[in-house]
Amino acid sequence: MSGPQKAAALMLAMGEEHAAALFSRMHEDEIRDLSAAMASLGAVPAPVIEELCREFGDQLGQAGNLVGTYESTERLLSKTLPRDRVSQIMEEIRGPAGRTMWDKLGNVNEAVLANYLKNEYPQTVAVVLTKVRPDHAARVLSLLPEGFAMEVVMRMLRMETIQKEALDGVERTLKAEFMSNLARAQRRDAHEMMAEIFNNLDRQAEGRILTALEERNRESAERIRGLMFTFEDLQRVDGAGMQALLRSVEKDKLALALKGASEQLREMFMKNLTERAAKLLRDDIAGLGPVRLRDVDEAQAAIVLQAKDMAAQGQIQLQDGREEEIIP
Repeated sequence: MSGPQKAAALMLAMGEEHAAALFSRMHEDEIRDLSAAMASLGAVPAPVIEELCREFGDQLGQAGNLVGTYESTERLLSKTLPRDRVSQIMEEIRGPAGRTMWDKLGNVNEAVLANYLKNEYPQTVAVVLTKVRPDHAARVLSLLPEGFAMEVVMRMLRMETIQKEALDGVERTLKAEFMSNLARAQRRDAHEMMAEIFNNLDRQAEGRILTALEERNRESAERIRGLMFTFEDLQRVDGAGMQALLRSVEKDKLALALKGASEQLREMFMKNLTERAAKLLRDDIAGLGPVRLRDVDEAQAAIVLQAKDMAAQGQIQLQDGREEEIIP
């Protein structure tokens, strides 16, 4: 473990009250570095904790496994720092990795960075591209509009020593506008994450777990259901999108998937095939005979995954959620 990781584990082992007292005596840079280490620490085995805590006595040495999370870190910071400062530190932690603003920018996806910079002044963009790694600057520059990119290049060529005040101004703007928004955008909603997991469960496991969840937290269960995208939801794909999907799906997999589909969804697939192809598909489905539910689920999941991949590439349009369900 690195020094910051060891310190983070000890802080978590001490508990919120003692850790808060230590935070109050630290410099801002120390708080930021330690907070980043705590947020990314993950699980720490008990033997490691015992070794770290041996100087503090047997009682702390008996501590069980610790898990450093964003939530536990934020809770500890809230004990001693103002709310707005806590929010700022947590947004910096959740954002791209890097000690300085320029390190962080170097870890931002070039398409995301270019999309933001294309709306800035060419001089500002020139400053940014001189501060990040040349390879990253090259990728960002190639994604900027051609005329705008040339304006940036000309300013970079004419650029002399950047005044510290100007550099600080650019850094403040990036931190306030870009990094804060990026950190907030990168936070994953727990319900969205669970919906993706449920999409990959077989039908029996999905039904069993969601039913149990409804008994404990109906609101969360309903929200997850609304975020899930299932094989039946393909009925909300338009005709052109469905035809594109049909051209990319293996015919035997399609027959197996439709074997367990509703009649409404099955007919929607048939309507987007030629009369001859639809007849052949019906014959394939009828010729399958009894099939295992697991095999049907796997075939349907593969087609849903194919649809999502095509949607990500802009080839078809998908509507997530259940609020626009078609009622026959």
